[in-house]
Amino acid sequence: MSRELFIDIRNLTVSFPSPQGLKTVVSGLNLQLQRGQSLALVGESGSGKTVTARSLIGLQDENAVLTADRFMIDGRDMLQATQRNWRAIRGQQIGYVLQDALVSLDPLRRIGQQLGDALRANPREGNSDWHQRSLQLLASVGMPEAQRRLALYPHQLSGGLRQRALIATALAGKPELLIADEPTTALDMTVQKQILDLLQRRRDDGQALLLISHDLSVVGQLADFVMVMKDGEVVEQGPARRLLQAPEHPWTRKLLQAVPTPQTKGLRLSSPLPQPLPAKQIDTGEPLLQAFNLNKHYGAHQVVRDVSFRLSAGETLGIVGESGSGKTTVARMVLGLTEPDSGLIQIDGQPWSRVAESQRRLRRSRIQLIAQDPLSSFDPRYTVEKIIGESLDAAGIFGAERRQRVLQLLDEVRLGAGFLQRYPRELSGGQRQRVAIARAFAPNPALLVADEPVSALDVSVQAQVLDLLADMQAEHRTALLFISHDLGVIHHLADRVLVMKDGAVVESGDVGRVFTHPQHRWTQQLLDALPVLPGQAA
Repeated sequence: MSRELFIDIRNLTVSFPSPQGLKTVVSGLNLQLQRGQSLALVGESGSGKTVTARSLIGLQDENAVLTADRFMIDGRDMLQATQRNWRAIRGQQIGYVLQDALVSLDPLRRIGQQLGDALRANPREGNSDWHQRSLQLLASVGMPEAQRRLALYPHQLSGGLRQRALIATALAGKPELLIADEPTTALDMTVQKQILDLLQRRRDDGQALLLISHDLSVVGQLADFVMVMKDGEVVEQGPARRLLQAPEHPWTRKLLQAVPTPQTKGLRLSSPLPQPLPAKQIDTGEPLLQAFNLNKHYGAHQVVRDVSFRLSAGETLGIVGESGSGKTTVARMVLGLTEPDSGLIQIDGQPWSRVAESQRRLRRSRIQLIAQDPLSSFDPRYTVEKIIGESLDAAGIFGAERRQRVLQLLDEVRLGAGFLQRYPRELSGGQRQRVAIARAFAPNPALLVADEPVSALDVSVQAQVLDLLADMQAEHRTALLFISHDLGVIHHLADRVLVMKDGAVVESGDVGRVFTHPQHRWTQQLLDALPVLPGQAA
């Protein structure tokens, strides 16, 4: 065995007990990883990539049945390893970074305390100055104001700062391998770029990296070698550049075709062959929605600053910006859930903001919301039929007519009558989002507000939902206010875009013009942070 080979696993199979017997979730996997090499496991939810990663640190479920012909870590056979053997591996030889740092970090202990614990658990640290070493670790992950951050709790840090703190904790044991499981999925573009740059520096310094992701653009930035998983099996593997530019397996090609890029604008993402989306009919007359000089404060903090825009029937307006930019507050004002301190919103030329709720209630069905997390917006006691049907109350549709309308909507979102009596917990993420879309379209709204509706979805499911939105918008001539931090999605879907920073609109206009010839340095910074596939123009 090569001295450089750190992980050497042959024919790994992981199964779990089920009422029907053992259910295999990883089958016949071979994995070799050298020091200084970056390997990416790519696949969608349920493909087996996270189960594989957890097996590498002995954290598989206690009911799991794991077999392998060979299971070597740094020259040691771990197939029959005890928990004591695994504890010697975790942290000191293999660090593990999960997607959700807020869950992974201890909410009751300060960042400095957690770093100190990790350092003291490493026998190679000896009697170090824990405070100084903690500062060095935070500095190594690019943490600003490291001294002050040591005294903070995880909830007092932004998502990007929490993720850096978690990576610093994982690096405290000076591991030779860092496993990063979807480390940037929930992060803003510029924060994602900072984390990717950090991981790339660790790889360049000779540390092995195992990246787990469904985002092929991120994989293209970091990985030397890629393994594509589906239903527990590796369906394709090879050098990253070759595999991402010339995939051979149909599933790999499907994943790549589903990635929204400037080249996919106007085309279906979920189709194996290029197919145009339906043509939009945008009303060029009086705008459906107009906002004039909106301002909003929470206490002394101004979260929206003098924001104005318009939206016509059949048009899609994208609002992009990072966490804290004010985009969700603007959405809440459009929905009538938050009143502006000053400024005015009009719908159909009539005041919508700063009017009595009794006046708004008469027109509530004109506006509907598609939320980021439909599961939390559904009553878990309701069936799909009742979830969609309740949005027809304001339209006065009941009885047989209501059921017929619900069936029609389920057909439109490609689910069908078989879903009528299902409950939210029985649906996949993509199916729940389709039900949310059906519910939003049920009363034939003039305007849909979609707040990060695809950010939590796998890339192929995201492609299906984006295509579905485009189809239904064209059919119903609905205006769409689409809010996202994902510039690729906005470029693919929107006609015009507003770019927000610190509560203000810093740039706006036709999406193609803004994204290809940005005028404001913040827009340029966001575009520079957008990862692209190898060989693809930014």
